[in-house]
Amino acid sequence: MQMLVANAGSSSLKVSVIGDDDVTRATTELGNPMSAGVDDALIEFAGTLGDDIAAAGHRFVHGGPELRTTALVNDRVRLQLGAAAEIAPLHVPAALHVLDLLRSRLNVPHVACFDTAFHTSMPPAASTYAVPPRWRERYGMRRYGFHGLSCVWSLRRAAEMLRRDPHELQLVIAHLGAGASVTAVRNAGSVDTTMGFTPLEGLVMATRSGSVDPGALLWLQAARGMSFAEVSDELEHASGLRGLAGTADMREVLQRASHRDSAAQLARDVYVHRASALTAAMAASLDRIDALIFTGGVGENASEIVQAICSRLSTLGVPRVGAFRGGEDSVISTEQSAVAVLVIHAREDLAIAHEVRQLLMAPRTVPSAHSGTAR
Repeated sequence: MQMLVANAGSSSLKVSVIGDDDVTRATTELGNPMSAGVDDALIEFAGTLGDDIAAAGHRFVHGGPELRTTALVNDRVRLQLGAAAEIAPLHVPAALHVLDLLRSRLNVPHVACFDTAFHTSMPPAASTYAVPPRWRERYGMRRYGFHGLSCVWSLRRAAEMLRRDPHELQLVIAHLGAGASVTAVRNAGSVDTTMGFTPLEGLVMATRSGSVDPGALLWLQAARGMSFAEVSDELEHASGLRGLAGTADMREVLQRASHRDSAAQLARDVYVHRASALTAAMAASLDRIDALIFTGGVGENASEIVQAICSRLSTLGVPRVGAFRGGEDSVISTEQSAVAVLVIHAREDLAIAHEVRQLLMAPRTVPSAHSGTAR
């Protein structure tokens, strides 16, 4: 089964054609899915595929409270996806735009795969906020977690690289990209993670703040007259590395920090401090750490950041590691290390392809693209 995989992020769209053998037959990376010209480029790419595509898989950051596992997209599922847009406004509208466009062009089953699905295994102690019952029960306020498809792939690759059964491994996975989160994995499922109700909680990110005292946000609105829209926009787009150093690019931050730029040094140090602290917090949900995995653009390429985080986790048995170059997946710790440290390149596209195959090839009657239910 050769399939199209669409990975629509907040600022870019990656589209790939994946074969049964997990080989990428074709790929293209476009700009912001909502930008002018991207629709035409996507239609042109899809038009070159002819009748070779049997299905299409779509990455969705959030499925909302109802869509908790991979789902064949029908009209009812499409409505449920729309309801999730208000929880993840940077991501879901863009993914919906791509889904609608491709559904109008490709008469094949379209399958939605959710980053939140991997975290449905979190125990109530990890997924529950200490807020009034009305918030939890009526509004569905809980910790959902994100980067689940990246975790699925990292778990699979770590098991291959370490030659271990994935159900036996206890891992801490640090996905450090434009968005960033850390997840504790046990029994091949998530038991804790740093992102919560939205992808804004947790670590410092490229343009997102990560966790901020909610009292401070209430104060900005009540005492300083900032509107909801202003606070939301600045937390999402003007915070994180950009808020500290004026740039969202970690490469620029590190270059400037090496030349003693004080704003860049502060951005680097705050980033490492939060990442180290929350990595240690995730370890509290495990019995042990078999491996610490770094993935995402920063985790795969910013050796200085990985080294700095590892150096602060010696109390957990994490070894100091040397410099490395981005490239192949690799174990960057020694064989004698109590905790293995791995660098694994994020391949959400392959995780999505596996999810789509599993759903469509299940031993049951497969519904059409416009009827059926979410699994």
